[in-house]
Amino acid sequence: QVQLVESGGGLVQPGGSLRLSCVASGNIAEIYAMAWYRQAPGKQRELVARFDGGRFEYAESVKGRFTITPDIAKSTVTLDMNNLKPEDTPVYYCDMNLRPIQEPKFSDYWGQGTQVAVTS
Repeated sequence: QVQLVESGGGLVQPGGSLRLSCVASGNIAEIYAMAWYRQAPGKQRELVARFDGGRFEYAESVKGRFTITPDIAKSTVTLDMNNLKPEDTPVYYCDMNLRPIQEPKFSDYWGQGTQVAVTS
C-alpha cells in the first residue's frame, strides 16, 4: 500500500517562508512525476509546482517565490515557499504519479494535505 505523508505547514506572517515536505512509502517501483497542488475552500484544486520527466512547471502566481525539489531516489519532494502572501493560504497537497511494484500502470497518489496560513 502506497502512502504519501506531507509535513511542514503552519502559520506564518506575510513575507515569511515555509518548507513543505512529502515522502512516499510502500512498495514503489517507479516515480514519474511529483507535484504540489493547493485548494482553498469553495475553489478547485490548482497546480502550484510540478516536476515531470525532467521538466519543472510553476503556477504564474508563485514563480520566483516557490521552488520544488524532487528526490526520486528517496521518494521525497519538498516545496520551499518564500515571500508568502495571504493568497498563498490554502491547504497544500502532494501528488506523485508512480507505479507500485507488481502493478503494470502508473497512477496518481495523494497526500492528506497540510494547511498553510499566511496572516498578520
